[in-house]
Amino acid sequence: MTNEILKTADPEMKRLVVMAENIAASRATVLITGESGTGKEVLAKLIHEKSPRSTKRLIAVNCAAIPAELLESELFGYEKGAFTGAVTSKPGKFELANDSTFLLDEISELPLLLQAKLLRVIQEGEVERLGAKAPVRVNVRLIATSNRDLPQMIREGKFREDLYYRLNVVPLHVAPLRKRPKDIDLLARFFTEVSSHLNGKAPKSLSEEAILKMKQWNWPGNVRELENVIERSVILSPQPVLSADDILIAGFEAKAPEWDLSPGLTIAEAERRLIMKTLEHTAQNRTQAARLLGISIRTLRNKLHEYGVAPANGVVESEARVG
Repeated sequence: MTNEILKTADPEMKRLVVMAENIAASRATVLITGESGTGKEVLAKLIHEKSPRSTKRLIAVNCAAIPAELLESELFGYEKGAFTGAVTSKPGKFELANDSTFLLDEISELPLLLQAKLLRVIQEGEVERLGAKAPVRVNVRLIATSNRDLPQMIREGKFREDLYYRLNVVPLHVAPLRKRPKDIDLLARFFTEVSSHLNGKAPKSLSEEAILKMKQWNWPGNVRELENVIERSVILSPQPVLSADDILIAGFEAKAPEWDLSPGLTIAEAERRLIMKTLEHTAQNRTQAARLLGISIRTLRNKLHEYGVAPANGVVESEARVG
């Protein structure tokens, strides 16, 4: 995933990026939470790059990607003869991250035994290799990420409460893409440009209908899913301007209809759906849509801006009330 998290039109995301930059120079431990694919690792890299430790390499370990029986030696290292097969000594990732930043990705997957050892590292600033007679001092800035509900895991006895509070000195939460509709437009256009270049394609662009289709999807895979969808669509479509049909979203047809007015729908959401459905009916003719809706073209334009829909290019719209 590229530095797409830094490209945002969402006010909350902008504040999050500013906060990350502001705390970068400190030594404070950071806990970044959010769903998979939202860009937690990218935010961690931003903090490292803006910190005084940026001259050294960021060290990262994905706790979910390493078998539990190997994770301890990976993190803390071992001495020669510590176990069968340990023919030489090996420093762990904590030692390699000395004077740098250590990213523990998906820390919720860390076994309870290793959670206790991690707590000691944070409290004492010392790492003890497997089979070692004495600990080693380390100066590490720790950033942890999680896509799970850690307070709930604490209640279930699966995560140490004392470790949680040690990690949660600076909490940063990355919102899912479905709650950032303006970013869908911004990131989709960015990924289209990048994917065209990386795949040796002539520059491609997105139609407004393609953007509208993407805004109807809830993006369970978040930014990572959007990036993959755009790359697949860029590669497979021969068209210079990608239409809604060119945007290949797996399972899109199984989604509930956009016009579904089910119980519990808010007035604001019902209004949004009516406006978008009317635009679809008029083939994106905004003047005609405003007439059918009984509102001014200015009101329609303001509503579309609120929904994150890009202005229509080359369309002359009357400001007079229609209908």
